[in-house]
Amino acid sequence: MHNHDILIRLRYALDIKNKDMVEIFKLGEIEVTMEEVMQMLTKPKDDYYDDEYEEYDDMDEEEDGITCNNMMLESFLNGLIIFKRGRQEPKPGQPQSQAPAVKHKESVNNILLKKLKIALSLTSEDMIDILEEAGVMITKGELSAILRKVGHRNYKECGDRYARNFLKGLTLRYRG
Repeated sequence: MHNHDILIRLRYALDIKNKDMVEIFKLGEIEVTMEEVMQMLTKPKDDYYDDEYEEYDDMDEEEDGITCNNMMLESFLNGLIIFKRGRQEPKPGQPQSQAPAVKHKESVNNILLKKLKIALSLTSEDMIDILEEAGVMITKGELSAILRKVGHRNYKECGDRYARNFLKGLTLRYRG
C-alpha cells in the first residue's frame, strides 16, 4: 500500500476536512498548501509502481501530483496525534523532537498502527475489534508483536493486509 493510499483512506475514515489536513501537516512540522494536499490525495493515473525502482525517500513532483514520502506521512501522523490529543510538553531531559521512526518501507504499516492507536486513544482490544469489523482475526499476541519496536526479538512486520483492513475497520466504526 502506498503512502497516498494511506492518506486517502485515513482522511475518509476519520472524515478529515481539507483545511484540517493542512493544519495536521502543520502540527507535524510540514508546511503544505491546500493545493499540495489535494495533489497528494489524488490517485495517480497509473497506480502500478515498480517498487524495485521507486525511491520512497524523495519528494518528487509528478504530473499526477505530489508524492507523499515516508517522512511526510510520519509527520502527518504526528500532527494527527497533536490534533486529536493536544501537544504534550517534553519531560526534562527528553529531546525536543524525536528522530523519524520510519527507516524502512516495511515499517510504515507498523508506525501507522502505533500512531493511530495513540491519536485515537485506542486500547489493544479496540484495535482487535476494529480489525474484526473488517473481517480480520488477530490475536492479542500478534497485535503486540506488530506494535513492538524494530529490533525487538518479538517484533513482527505489519503487512498491507492488516493496515488496509484496519483502515477499513476505522471507516466502518467512524462513518458506518
